Amino acid sequence: MADQGSGRRPKYQRIAADLREAIQAGEYEPGGRLPGENELMATYGVARMTVRQALGVLQSEGLAEARKGAGVFVRSFKPIRRRGIQRLAEGTWGSGRSIWSGEIENRTLLVDRVDITEQPAPEHVATALGLAMDTAVCVRNRRFVLDGKPVLLATSYLPAGLVADSAIAQEDSGPGGTYARLAELGAKPVHFREEIRCRMPSGAEAEQLGLTSGTPVILLCRTAFTENGRAVELNEMTLDSASYVLEYEFDN
Repeated sequence: MADQGSGRRPKYQRIAADLREAIQAGEYEPGGRLPGENELMATYGVARMTVRQALGVLQSEGLAEARKGAGVFVRSFKPIRRRGIQRLAEGTWGSGRSIWSGEIENRTLLVDRVDITEQPAPEHVATALGLAMDTAVCVRNRRFVLDGKPVLLATSYLPAGLVADSAIAQEDSGPGGTYARLAELGAKPVHFREEIRCRMPSGAEAEQLGLTSGTPVILLCRTAFTENGRAVELNEMTLDSASYVLEYEFDN
């Protein structure tokens, strides 16, 4: 155990700090291979397990990624700067653009898994949407992949009686997405509330997002409301924390 009083850190943390500084200084470029286990063992005079712990720290921070049989490399994936307020502006989805449009630039975004069902509302969904228990809701499950990397799992719940015969109940909800279609149905969202939490992923989440060991997820729950205060969507999102920067701008 490190001597906290003297400010000493475990050896693996010191190795990780040295490699982190080298990455940030540009000594190892994105996509470049980091020193191998044997080299680090010789340089620092430590056991293999200590080196693996150090490399694991960098992977959990999203700075590096392991490639089976090849080593550990500086991560080349550019984090998404998620602009939480601007992305929901009516000027975006109201003009037929995706709410992702201002964040991904010319990068390739795919929704590679879409599952749409109608089912009785779970208790927390019914509460959030102001529905009677077991009222039918339209459930849209999706996985978003950016530049070949899974970055987001999203499950949206909407009152089935409102959206059943609309494009929202189809795989492709059309230009502007769900919010544009809600506006066409006379249920335009004008107010949003987001709640954010962090935790370690479940096994299924880690597999679907391709997460390395030790990488937490961000849980983002968004409720959309109409002008009269009616909740028309609950969207529960699971984000790869290493793939995002959450940005919020506020006026005084």
